[in-house]
Amino acid sequence: MAVDAGKGSSYAGSASCRECHERFYQLWSSSMHGLAMQPYSASFAMEKLTPHQGDIAIGEAKYRADIDEGVVIETDRMETKKLKIKHVLGGKNVFYFLTPLDKGRLQTLPVAYDVNMKEWFDTAASGIRHFPGGEHGEAVDWRHSTYTFNTACYSCHVSQLDTNYDTGTDTYNTTWTEPGINCETCHGPSAEHNMIARATPKGQPLPELRIISTKTMTTVQRNDLCSGCHAKAGPLTAAYRPGEPFFDHYDLATLEDPDFYPDGRDLGENYTLTSWTMSPCAKSGQLDCMHCHTSSGRYRFKQEKFNNACVPCHEQKVQNPTAHTHHPAESEGSKCVSCHMPMSSFARMNRSDHSMLPPTPAATIAYQSPNACNLCHRDQDAGWADQIVRQWRSRDYQAPVLERAALIDAARKRDWTRLPEMIAYIGDPGHDAVFAASLIRLIPPAQDQRLQEALLGAAKDPSPLVRGAAVQALGLVPSVESLQVLIEATADDSRLVRVRAAAGLAAFPQLAAPPAYQAQIRMANDEYLASITTRPDQWTSHYNLGNYYLGQNDAKAAAASYQTALQLDPQPSCRW
Repeated sequence: MAVDAGKGSSYAGSASCRECHERFYQLWSSSMHGLAMQPYSASFAMEKLTPHQGDIAIGEAKYRADIDEGVVIETDRMETKKLKIKHVLGGKNVFYFLTPLDKGRLQTLPVAYDVNMKEWFDTAASGIRHFPGGEHGEAVDWRHSTYTFNTACYSCHVSQLDTNYDTGTDTYNTTWTEPGINCETCHGPSAEHNMIARATPKGQPLPELRIISTKTMTTVQRNDLCSGCHAKAGPLTAAYRPGEPFFDHYDLATLEDPDFYPDGRDLGENYTLTSWTMSPCAKSGQLDCMHCHTSSGRYRFKQEKFNNACVPCHEQKVQNPTAHTHHPAESEGSKCVSCHMPMSSFARMNRSDHSMLPPTPAATIAYQSPNACNLCHRDQDAGWADQIVRQWRSRDYQAPVLERAALIDAARKRDWTRLPEMIAYIGDPGHDAVFAASLIRLIPPAQDQRLQEALLGAAKDPSPLVRGAAVQALGLVPSVESLQVLIEATADDSRLVRVRAAAGLAAFPQLAAPPAYQAQIRMANDEYLASITTRPDQWTSHYNLGNYYLGQNDAKAAAASYQTALQLDPQPSCRW
């Protein structure tokens, strides 16, 4: 349940918080949250950028940023254009730049700036995935909707945004209250709180807070508060309120996505939540994001006291790090984050692994995934690292990681000789939710009684991620048992599960459900339709809506939805 911020309250902007919270305002306004998007200006260019020397060839055109004029110059065989730099995104590792295009679109420009290397580079080329087998993706044209701010980036870079997209004209009239992730994104609308605070004598407690405080949230609520931006996820609604469950508003990408290695390590950009969900620290229910991070996104612990973050649960290892790490106490190798949160890069952006798992060089040998040992000891190979950690630990702690990674790898390769093991893993009460959901999504639903039984059991799993995946799979292979589970799942506590159940039942418009279930089925169906239309500017929304109408035997409405999908993207393709 969301924490009440006052039903009649409205947004007042972060500047209104400054009156009473100057210190926090200063910390926020200079943070990556406060500066997630900012206007481009001459002073910004002078302080943050270096001149762009030479051109960058992209396709048949060349591009160069003129930071004094605030434009990117595009030169092709026909003409030269000046693309105005309007806004700046990011800044921790990379600055991306936005330019206004037709129909209200804000587009990411084809050149970006590497903050660490102090150089300009090709935006799209940096996002090419290079997979372990040697295959690689292709750069997307910078004018594609993938790089349209209104479609892809907005929710995590500005606050209280409304795309105001019009399907009929394919135009945006996008508005937001302020750039960056503001105070009210996490604390809710503040106008009523401000009014009460101003009316309360100085030094007196407020009679009512009328704003959301994270102090009253549970560990899960605090984690979910951060997850909307720090997850690779698909939206179910556009109406998340602080305090509400993540899976009431999003579905999470798992290892069916090739941006993950089979062992769960990051290959492409996956943000944080998927790996965090695999973390034993997260599974303990005792750790939330704000233990290590401030609400403005900074790390709470100073460089010389990094390990203090782990003291509450691992005090003995922190007090005597060498016995655990086999590295000198003051060395980089004795920092907890060095081994348990190794940093890797994608598209020139550094990110820390949040699975908290120990180094698994054996997985590097098998799948080429990164491991902490060789990120430091670059002059050695994974075989050397594997031999070392096996000497250090009598227990083969890598074995469980390798076993479940092998199942993911086999499922990706459609190697069904290991299907019995996959089914057993799904049915194991001690399974990892991310790996179980991944296997369910990777295994093609079939009339296999063993798989059916595992899915029926998984539909009752404690994790809404697993339940949602199981219910979705059951909807593709209808049987008397699976239809009953789908009907019951329309009353699940999680919107994700209800939506997946309604999607499965939508293919059976003539299904005569018992009267006791009909109201909940209608409500779940409404939630399903709302989830499909949450992003009307994406071709996939209209494609899925067409599938819904087709299942309802409404060919005319289905054809219209498919036509809209093709208009939005004449050559639609799925990434996997």
